[in-house]
Amino acid sequence: MNKKLFLFTFAFSMALFATAQTSLDLFNRERLDLNRKGMLLLGSWALANIISSPVLAGRSSGSTKAFHQMNGYWNSVNLVIAGFGYYNAFKGEANGLTLAASILEQQSIEKILLFNAGLDLAYITGGFYLKERAKRGTENENRFKGFGNALLLQGGFLFAFDLIFYLVQRNHASELFEHIEGITFHLNGLGLIWRI
Repeated sequence: MNKKLFLFTFAFSMALFATAQTSLDLFNRERLDLNRKGMLLLGSWALANIISSPVLAGRSSGSTKAFHQMNGYWNSVNLVIAGFGYYNAFKGEANGLTLAASILEQQSIEKILLFNAGLDLAYITGGFYLKERAKRGTENENRFKGFGNALLLQGGFLFAFDLIFYLVQRNHASELFEHIEGITFHLNGLGLIWRI
């Protein structure tokens, strides 16, 4: 009788593990899919700016010309970042990650987004600084004003992007915590509550 109980317990444990791993794999695939979509959005914004900026700069002068030039320069960097991020999300491993590794991957993307949001605020501050410097009547007044306006636009877009993307990822993380809320630790062992 003990042998049958052992085999049943072993088979049941393997079925639980397989179901949990499949659910965890799905969670990680969804995380990577969110990352790809985010990088496609950032890359689309960058391409739109890169394509339109030279045309618009060629048709304008003064601070407006500088504004469009800076948008083109800025988004060249955004395009590289979006390409690198998309490549990493495309090549990222979703299957077979442990629960601990899944948590670390999720926390990593959230920390990156919050750090980027802080940088975005620095870009916006730099934009205000350049606009203020333009008021001093320097010979580069148009450039300072145009570059400042471009930093305000690009920093504002990136701040909104990073904050919204963080909230989307944070919402996705709530699914991960559903996997671990049924696990309880006691002084004499480990418990698991199975919810269907």
